[in-house]
Amino acid sequence: MSDTLINVKPIILMVILMEDPYIWMENLTDERVLKFVNEENTRFREFIGELPDRLIDKVKKYYYLPNIVEAHITKKGTFVKVNKSGKQIIKVLETNEVIINSEILEKELKDEILLQSFTVDEDGKRLAYNFSIGGSDEGITRVIDLESGKLVEEIKPSLWNITFLEDGYYFARFYRKEKTPDGIDAPAERIFLKKGKEEKMVFGEGLGSGYFMSIQKTKDKKHALVTLSFGWNKNDIYFGPLLEPEKWKKVYSSEVPAHPIEYVNEKLYIYTREGKGLGKVIALENGETREIIPEGEFPLEWVIIVKDKILAAYLVHASSLLKVFTLDGELIEEIKFDMPGQVYPLDNNGKTAILRYESFTIPYRLYKFDDNLELIDEVKIEWHFTVNEDFATSKDGTKIHYFIVRGEKDEKKAWVFGYGGFNISLKPRFFPHVIPFIEMGGTFAMANLRGGSEYGEEWHKAGMRENKQNVFDDFIAVLEKLKEEDYKVAAWGRSNGGLLVSTVLVQRPDVMDAALIGYPVIDMLRFHKLYIGSVWVPEYGNPDDPRDREFLLKYSPYHNIDPTKKYPPTLIYTGLHDDRVHPGHALKFAKRLRDMGAPVYLRVETKSGHMGASPETRIRELADMLSFVVKTLEVKV
Repeated sequence: MSDTLINVKPIILMVILMEDPYIWMENLTDERVLKFVNEENTRFREFIGELPDRLIDKVKKYYYLPNIVEAHITKKGTFVKVNKSGKQIIKVLETNEVIINSEILEKELKDEILLQSFTVDEDGKRLAYNFSIGGSDEGITRVIDLESGKLVEEIKPSLWNITFLEDGYYFARFYRKEKTPDGIDAPAERIFLKKGKEEKMVFGEGLGSGYFMSIQKTKDKKHALVTLSFGWNKNDIYFGPLLEPEKWKKVYSSEVPAHPIEYVNEKLYIYTREGKGLGKVIALENGETREIIPEGEFPLEWVIIVKDKILAAYLVHASSLLKVFTLDGELIEEIKFDMPGQVYPLDNNGKTAILRYESFTIPYRLYKFDDNLELIDEVKIEWHFTVNEDFATSKDGTKIHYFIVRGEKDEKKAWVFGYGGFNISLKPRFFPHVIPFIEMGGTFAMANLRGGSEYGEEWHKAGMRENKQNVFDDFIAVLEKLKEEDYKVAAWGRSNGGLLVSTVLVQRPDVMDAALIGYPVIDMLRFHKLYIGSVWVPEYGNPDDPRDREFLLKYSPYHNIDPTKKYPPTLIYTGLHDDRVHPGHALKFAKRLRDMGAPVYLRVETKSGHMGASPETRIRELADMLSFVVKTLEVKV
């Protein structure tokens, strides 16, 4: 054993110290990079042929379905953001009055845009919305006067978390490159108060890089609730008079996820994962802490207070179950849904809440909750689908849940999606490019891996930092089980899921017949030096720390390509406007695989980013992904 270690350690050290031969590809303005991108895009087009032209209308059919993705309740009605027929619009649900239309914006700016988010004041008099060109995270904020229709102001780069006051608003500004006003290096965030043309930093002074913060006001409009987060675990909660930020005081601190729910009857209700990490509700009153809803068997995902009731959502094997409680935590009723799906609140004014439901074959349902749950709008696919659930056994014996979606026939071709990280759970959702695949006899699977929040905080911790290999083993177990059932398998992941698939690709290429790796994190020794990657250090580890670097190097896909292994056809796709995960990850990995003779294809979109792209650009990307799966798995069209 000691001889092995003596031989291996110098090799590891040599790899760490060795100059990266592809580091030049991190410079997106380098002519060699642009030449490589153009050549690889052409090469992918030659490989995929006419399939996208044959399949794009099938993708459009489902992408163009109306889909309400955001809502805000005001005295003038419910303002909603709708994706429909290739347009993104903000309108009033009750009257269909259109406030913002992405097509008009694109004509004005002479470019493709992505509407990101919006907010409205309670009176329905002021509206702020964010949009970006090319799908970048960093965009533009516009504030408009709804009574006159006039543009009040335009801010670049975009502001986040705008909270309207009677004579101004609070907002959060994220610093990607430059220092904060108090001299802290990016990435960092601060909260400001803006009145007229004057803005003042009111929260965050002196906090180091990597902190995120959000602000909300209580339903009585008298108090501010601020959540300060570091990484995806540590949280502090501040509370104080809404208009006196100098009096905001820390009232709660935890080393696990936590956030304020609402201030009611002089009690501050808080969601926290203290304990076993499954989530519970506590209340602070006069310096005392009382448990209102204890931890249960399954994770408590979110909580809101509507009138005199607590509405809580539990995640039962990655699907939503609602429970209604009194303000003292007594259970009133359970609300179940007809098929596995996810439910979350879009808005809540304290009297009424708007909830959004989504599943694999249902783009959305809109529910209203006040005293009861009432369906107010729905779009669904009229076809015969079945949604089943199963478990695979991971390397260490852990049971891994996954969904299986089939149509009227099963041709033994499986498209498998995974993520496994950052406390994010994969719940049933509608993929417009997957529906045509199922209609052609394909099977879609989605795996709930460690690193997510499907089974609470311990499940998350079991897939982060030095435990990251568990995530890869979990995904391998699901893929292996499908292969044992005679499926041809295409593995798919995006962002952190791109890290998942690229790692499994280099570790166990035998468990997949094709790989799709989107907007990925891949170079685990340099991720913290590219764009905002340093904020991911709490989740992945710090490559500059020798102890962390050791476990990062063990699995880093970029450093573990084996020229003796036979890799399946692989599509790596990214966008030059991705300003969250640097495209260099994808470019370097593709180049290194290509130089070793692997059947890898690179697709680089010039007008998409991490948050997405305009509908037309996104449809083309989805059609290409579907075409790649259809071709590599030999699906009959």
